Amino acid sequence: MKKYILNKNYWTPILFLGIMIFSMLFTACDNSDSSEGGGEITITKVFLEDVNSSVPDREVNFARLGQLLRIEGSGFRGLRKVYINGYSTYFNVVFVTDKSMLVSVSADTPILDADASVRNTIRFANDNNETIYSFEIRAGKPAITNVSNTMPNVGETITVKGTGLTEVSKVIFPGNIEVTTGITSDEDGEFFTVVMPNGVSENGGSLFVQTSNGGVYSPAYFNFKKGVILDFDGNGTQGYWSTSTISGMITPTDLGSAAIGQTNLSHGKYVPHRPDRIASIPAATARATEVWTAGTGVDNWRTQLTPYIPANTPLDKVAFQFDIYVPDAWKDSGYLKICTINNFNGGTWAGGVYNYIPWLIEGKSVAFQTTGWVTITIPFSKFYQWSKADFTFEAVLAYREAATYQNFGIWFENGDVKMKDVLGNDSEVEFASKPTTVKVYTDNWRVVSLNTPVYDDFTN
Repeated sequence: MKKYILNKNYWTPILFLGIMIFSMLFTACDNSDSSEGGGEITITKVFLEDVNSSVPDREVNFARLGQLLRIEGSGFRGLRKVYINGYSTYFNVVFVTDKSMLVSVSADTPILDADASVRNTIRFANDNNETIYSFEIRAGKPAITNVSNTMPNVGETITVKGTGLTEVSKVIFPGNIEVTTGITSDEDGEFFTVVMPNGVSENGGSLFVQTSNGGVYSPAYFNFKKGVILDFDGNGTQGYWSTSTISGMITPTDLGSAAIGQTNLSHGKYVPHRPDRIASIPAATARATEVWTAGTGVDNWRTQLTPYIPANTPLDKVAFQFDIYVPDAWKDSGYLKICTINNFNGGTWAGGVYNYIPWLIEGKSVAFQTTGWVTITIPFSKFYQWSKADFTFEAVLAYREAATYQNFGIWFENGDVKMKDVLGNDSEVEFASKPTTVKVYTDNWRVVSLNTPVYDDFTN
């Protein structure tokens, strides 16, 4: 049965192409007594050819770059030129009959850069006649790669980055809160900005964005307050021990509460990873400061999270997310060690941890700084314990439940950074630690889903 299915899948596109060519040849035979070309050209319908679609030959009123179109009409015999958005587009005369032809929309076809007089048109020309057909041409499907802050205060501006985000006309926030005004779009479609409205659901979800290029969803991580494990304002419980035995232990008295940040401000209390009582962090300090959840007997991820993120969710679709504010340039030294349990030593690059080093970019030290609070998203599949194979969220839940100390925490570690640890190879590049006075603040620790709804250009 499996072999039959594989063979069927193999032959489906070939059979489809054969039927399509046969229909074109049938049309050609039907018009064998017509002239050799140069007559009037008419267009009646345009079809999208997609062998992977449930409707492989679909009548459409728009197409994207790279897509194959079948044009129906008359007068195609003797066709010399096809211009899409003014761009001279190649077509193979083998697939041209008097009443049907195939043409692919070139990836080089201009979209926003097309002259207004030819944008969203296809021009057909032979030796004696030409016709212009109005037809919408879009770039590739839009995609969202980052949301600057996924838990902003009402009235704050967020930046959404991606590709194909041209001429954004509408953003729908979780809870079906629609925004159509105050949206600023980048001309190249690489980002847009929008203001956080009132009434967004605390159950969170995806942003839906309508662009001139079609619709697109973000991952389902926006405003997911049900996933907060610690926000220092009553959601989740902070755990701590005596600072007389662990000088870097951050207690509730170390927390900040004054409003800080620009554009996106702090939410109530937050944690400074170098509290005011610590003037400087020396070099080669493995566990300079640490802050934890209450852990065993208090934290219960399975109860809190699995109603929203099932345990069988692939681990690359589940992430730890937090907001960070770094008012001054941070580079060369220091990083945050994110621990899923409390059972690690300084310098660890293995187990259920992830070392977040924002200043390390492509093997170079690049200053990291934010003007306000921004959101960081780290899939659990990047934590070293689960980075070498495929896992589900169950692996993280079970790992924590098996631990003696189930505290989730973040250290500020000021140790040497070796690229062989970062990359898992034999690199000899190393960033020696230095004394640092950098200010790093985090808040709103949460677990979120990275599942992203798929937007379909068509309803069937």
